[in-house]
Amino acid sequence: MRIRAAVLHSSPIAKPYAETRPLRIETIELDPPGRDEVLVKIAAAGLCHSDLSVINGDRLRQNPMVLGHEASAVVVETGPGVTDLAPGDHVVMSFLPTCGTCPSCMEGRAQLCGPGQAANGAGLLISGERRLHCDDGTDAYHHCGVSAFAEYAVISRRSIVKIDPEVPLVDAALFGCAVMTGVGTVVNTCQVKPGQSVAVIGLGGVGLSSVLGAIAAGADQVVAIDLSQAKLDLARELGATDTFLASDPDIVDKVKEATKGGVDHAIEMAGSAPAFELAYKITRRGGTTATAGLANPNARISLPPVHLVGEERTIKGSYMGSCVPPRDIPRYIALYKRGRLPVHKLLSGTGPLEEINAALDKLDRGEVVRHVITF
Repeated sequence: MRIRAAVLHSSPIAKPYAETRPLRIETIELDPPGRDEVLVKIAAAGLCHSDLSVINGDRLRQNPMVLGHEASAVVVETGPGVTDLAPGDHVVMSFLPTCGTCPSCMEGRAQLCGPGQAANGAGLLISGERRLHCDDGTDAYHHCGVSAFAEYAVISRRSIVKIDPEVPLVDAALFGCAVMTGVGTVVNTCQVKPGQSVAVIGLGGVGLSSVLGAIAAGADQVVAIDLSQAKLDLARELGATDTFLASDPDIVDKVKEATKGGVDHAIEMAGSAPAFELAYKITRRGGTTATAGLANPNARISLPPVHLVGEERTIKGSYMGSCVPPRDIPRYIALYKRGRLPVHKLLSGTGPLEEINAALDKLDRGEVVRHVITF
């Protein structure tokens, strides 16, 4: 079938994106679903820094590629072997397909699925296939097995979670990345307990989701840190107890004073080495410093290892919020429905596919938390 899609043909691309237009809106060919695959009509797709990092060259990928990995959709058609979904079902996509049989999947760490990571790295569906084709005869690559910046997508059943149809699809899209990663880092990776203190550095969609997750987990003190005062104000509205500008030269001392020596859990979501080093410095003795921010692969951090021993520090990485998507996305949606995860407050705006390049500029400048493309 013929579909409209935003196609990236080369990277890195210079800014401003509204002028250079790295994502071209084209009509391309989409194959029908193969075995264990599903054809979906995309309803909403969020713009994330993981998309931006492919465009700006921080994380180079194969081209041409249809980007977009955080999305909600409605099932149109199921391929052979798919028996638990039907046309009309509402779904959220996970940006990592899981095979279910590799050692990581078998031990309940689906976020580390080897075949899924390999497929994503190669720009393929987990079946090894590509279902997207440009008019010049070249096959287009899939982004994270989703490629949601398009009217329709063919996706592995292993990348799909069925959701309650009462959930607005614009809100639902955020659960595929921002909420899953942000909340998951709090409850799965850090295992925050009621009464503990949490700091979040970097208040994009993922970071603010961590703020919401910390509040839902019962954290007694939630510290929000960012370069943007507007985002700090939003964090306060969401329930953060303390906010600090990351540019404050005395920020470490101020956070330690406000938290009586540092936080139990410091979570870095900015995707930068300085932000991680700040997170480490404000972590208390015996505390945990975690990161789910995807920094440039060439970035390096410098930490005094003696603290790891003398203060029994813990450093953790968190990919996909250490989530098992079919288990965790329904849990987080249940919290949303009860008002405990008001993720709709993270929406900065919506717009059509044709405005995606201008929206990328806003994301790059830090002017939005989550802008969502709607179809």
